[in-house]
Order: sequence, then C-alpha cells, then structure tokens
Amino acid sequence: MTRSERGAAAVEFALVLPLLVLLFAGVAEMGRIYYLQATLSGAAREGARVMALRNDAGASRAAVRSAAGSVAVGDAQIAVSPGTGGCRSTAAAPVQATVTITFPTPLVSSLFGASVTVRGVGAMQCGG
Repeated sequence: MTRSERGAAAVEFALVLPLLVLLFAGVAEMGRIYYLQATLSGAAREGARVMALRNDAGASRAAVRSAAGSVAVGDAQIAVSPGTGGCRSTAAAPVQATVTITFPTPLVSSLFGASVTVRGVGAMQCGG
C-alpha cells in the first residue's frame, strides 16, 4: 500500500464514520424504545388482570408499578378504566377493564428528537 492509498483510506473512513455512528445510535435508541414498549405492555396487561379480578384501581396501579420493574411508572401515568367499583360484569353487557400507561421518555442521543411517548395498553373482561 502506497502512501497516497493510505491517505485515501483515511479520507474514506472520515466520510463513512458519521454514518456509522448515526446508524449505531439509531439501533440503540430503537432497542431501548422496544424494551420500554414490551415492559409497559406487560405491566398494563398485569394491571388489567388485577382490575378485572379484584375490581380495585389502587391494587391495579400497584400491580402495574410492580410489573414495570426498573421502569419508574407513576400513578399519574396509569389510567384505569372503569374505576374502582365499576368493573362489574353482567350477562347482558360484559364490562372490560382497561389499563393504559403513557410514559414519556427522553431520547439518549437527541439525534431523532428530544423525547418520545411510549404507551402500553392492557384489557381484560371483568370477572375473569
């Protein structure tokens, strides 16, 4: 390899490096968002199960926080429908318990925006 070829390789690397960094940052951000989505969906599903069986919105929120694990979900981010006492299933009109978690999270790289809102939704017919 001659000296001019080494210089050309260095220039080519300098041109390709920003694209590689951008690609790596995008893959890392999407992986993190996918992890949050899967965690929140599982936590919402668990909260809906508890609400459908126990008919207690407070217990449902506690189940969501427990199932979310390392994702710090607050009560203000958890919507339970219907509220405590409203999950009564009848033969004529079965009621569905729904838990929605709305979790705004900042993006680490800020290359694709400042933040994104991730949602997890779980639903189950009241009474099991």
